[in-house]
Amino acid sequence: MKRVLLIGLMALPLTAQASTPEQRGFQVYRQVCATCHSLDHVTFADLSGIGLAVADIKAYAASHQVPDGVDDDGDPKTRPARLSDSIGSPYPSEAMARLANHGDTPPDFSRLAMTEEGGAGRIETILRSYEPKPAGVVLSAGSYYNTAFAQKHIGMPPPLHDGQVTYADGTKATLPQMAQDVGAFLDWVAHPHRSARSHTGLAVLGYLAGLTVLLALLKHRVWKRVKENRQ
Repeated sequence: MKRVLLIGLMALPLTAQASTPEQRGFQVYRQVCATCHSLDHVTFADLSGIGLAVADIKAYAASHQVPDGVDDDGDPKTRPARLSDSIGSPYPSEAMARLANHGDTPPDFSRLAMTEEGGAGRIETILRSYEPKPAGVVLSAGSYYNTAFAQKHIGMPPPLHDGQVTYADGTKATLPQMAQDVGAFLDWVAHPHRSARSHTGLAVLGYLAGLTVLLALLKHRVWKRVKENRQ
């Protein structure tokens, strides 16, 4: 059984301004994508990495119910999610996910931008490539016409439509804009510690540069004394 059940997603506001692509992408994920797609390897606490306020993250976590053992009668219990819990799936089980999606399980979004060839750009292209089915083209039940694929079809209905969300920072929510923002969010999700690693790398380079200068000065002083002693 999946660890998380989602409730009240669209009713939960964020007090922080969604001023970055990652924040806007999370807003689209929360209001649109989260109805089908999981984030099994991302915790609520991880969302601080895109600049969300702790209070907003706690409120988002509290809108999810996670399994919490069984009661005295042996029936499953749940509790509000904590920051340390994974965001998880909207479905209580994989069987329920398949039942709701014509036998397919919607892919987990946690590492999609890493495993999908083309990364976030490929995801954005897929989201923007839905078109009306041309005359004479026959698609199987549950398939939709999408030019991003060689076979020109996909099992996911078009998820994005102009004006589908209202961005907190006033950005116009066109389909291309939302696709780009979702790609940015999923790229961050797949590499949540990239920024921290970059800052660490810069700090290490700064330390090594300083150490190099000190060693050069020390070498100069030592050789200066050697030359003085030889005279």
